[in-house]
Amino acid sequence: MIKDIEIPEVKNVTLAVARKKNIGESDEWKVYLINNNDHPIENTLVSSKGYGEKDGEQQRTSILRHFLETVPANSIALIEPIDPAVFHLNNEYWVSYYIGSQIFDKRFVFVPDTICEENISFIKELEMEGVLHS
Repeated sequence: MIKDIEIPEVKNVTLAVARKKNIGESDEWKVYLINNNDHPIENTLVSSKGYGEKDGEQQRTSILRHFLETVPANSIALIEPIDPAVFHLNNEYWVSYYIGSQIFDKRFVFVPDTICEENISFIKELEMEGVLHS
């Protein structure tokens, strides 16, 4: 029965959207997976998509899928670049991974306009500024 299925809680794994400032050019934005566990995570699949509304019209981005074989303990992994033109959308990342034989998954959503100057902080794991998903 479905009530008998144990769904483990995701701990110490999160996402960040970080920027690299380029003098004289526009900033580069990228999405990173951060593994703050003392053990690696394996066979990580990240599915990303954007969706929402602008000027009364529905907008959607393509669905992208990324596979990371191993994300070592206490490390980061680049997921994808992200265009600031989609910051007005819900930017959703569904992350699934294994620790041993146990599967974990979590949906991270950067809601519209949360990737903005007011929410930017220094992210020590990346040594960059960005927005860390809580």
